[in-house]
Amino acid sequence: MSGTQSLGVRAARGAAVVLAGQGVRIVIQVVSVVVLARLLTPHDYGLIAMVAAVIGIATILRDFGLSSAAIQSPTLSRVQRDNLVWINGGIGAALGVMVFFSAWPIAAFFDEPALVAITQALSPTFLLGGLATQYRADLNRRMLFRRLTVSDLSGAAGGLAMAIGGALLGWGYWALVAQQLAQAIILLAASVASAGWLPRLPHRAPMRGLLTFGGNLVATQLIAYLAQNIDSVIIGARFGAGPLGIYNRAFQLLMVPLSQLRRPTTTVALPVLSRIADDDTRWGDFLARGQVALGYTLVAGLGLVASSAEPLTAIMLGAQWMEAWPILRLLAIAGIFQTLAYVGYWAYLSRGLTAQLFRYSLVSAVLIVGCVVVGSQWGILGVAAGYAVAPLLEWPLSLWWLSRCTTIPVGRLFAGAGRIIGITTVGALAGAGSSLAAAPFGSVAQIAASVAATALSYAVAFAIVRPIRRDILAVIAVARMLPSRRTTARPSEHAAADQTKGAAQ
Repeated sequence: MSGTQSLGVRAARGAAVVLAGQGVRIVIQVVSVVVLARLLTPHDYGLIAMVAAVIGIATILRDFGLSSAAIQSPTLSRVQRDNLVWINGGIGAALGVMVFFSAWPIAAFFDEPALVAITQALSPTFLLGGLATQYRADLNRRMLFRRLTVSDLSGAAGGLAMAIGGALLGWGYWALVAQQLAQAIILLAASVASAGWLPRLPHRAPMRGLLTFGGNLVATQLIAYLAQNIDSVIIGARFGAGPLGIYNRAFQLLMVPLSQLRRPTTTVALPVLSRIADDDTRWGDFLARGQVALGYTLVAGLGLVASSAEPLTAIMLGAQWMEAWPILRLLAIAGIFQTLAYVGYWAYLSRGLTAQLFRYSLVSAVLIVGCVVVGSQWGILGVAAGYAVAPLLEWPLSLWWLSRCTTIPVGRLFAGAGRIIGITTVGALAGAGSSLAAAPFGSVAQIAASVAATALSYAVAFAIVRPIRRDILAVIAVARMLPSRRTTARPSEHAAADQTKGAAQ
């Protein structure tokens, strides 16, 4: 097998493991939304969302971009890895202290006294998360995706169990606080056990390149975070905890699982793209194929959500949350264009273009904030509309901006995205019409009708539109590379492959 084929097979097999794990995690997330929505109130969720929107900035600072720096680096010595553990742990500890003392200003900003205790109770999660950062990066770098997946699932499942137990005992919003604490503790313990090493004391080593990469990336992530969370801040400040709880449930039902599906694609794509970054042809081909794979899986699913948002909300959340369904539809549209632009993020990271990514993020942030602020004049639905319009405007701009920084197959990416948008739109319209026709038969029948109509649309397109048939066959070809027990590379083989690249683990 050639080097290109071998790397592609490893990427596909790694993606299969991670995506399977993320599938389980999404099930956990959906169970969390469905069960806890019936045990807790919009006000409970609104309070936690207020805190999360603000202290989430500290979560990004805790990582400081150093997990991606470690994964992307062509070489990483053991001393550098150990130093990164202490750096992330120290940042996490400092941020935990800062968050603890920021509790009073946060509560004053939202005019919610309960936020003081909530914020202080969540402050230890920054130290725990900081210590876990480089363990997870190490598993990712060595392509030990199965161990990484098990660690993530352990934390998610343990946190959910704690939340449900607390909600049943009548803890209210404290059940959600307990969920975050339990998840952080379990994730750290599982990551350390999976990685199989402990850090030695810090020693002198070349760290400047890693810190520069991380510094540029964290600046980018902060800008992106502020832009992506301005919706929650505006709703919480202008409309209160109850409306924010409604918006947050729609967001949690869709955008969090979507993020959980997109994140592992970076987990797999970044180490692969970093290894072929000097070969423009292979690198560009991987980007284009990645966009096609995302388009005929995640984007197709988002089209289905947009077409059946109302019955989905009725089934998943219940009657008290029906105000959320128009928001869910608008968020699905936002997710479609965010996903189409996602391969650009891979491109920036794999070629170390974090400074250029930061500059683009400033432009993107202005666009997002402007759309959301204007939309907020029409309440929470207007906020959701602004959140949806922003990525629609941003997506073509993002590819043009990236083409100014490096060589990418712009025409191929635009053409592929055009096909994806076209078939998604046709499928969504067919699904929406079928769902509306099935309304007298109940929510389950509506969703079934929407799924059938969407599938039929894709089948017809496959039969009569040659480029779409070629795209779908390419996705199927990737699926056939998924791992079997007999052929999957063992962890030792992954480590050996890294060692041949000069990575001293």
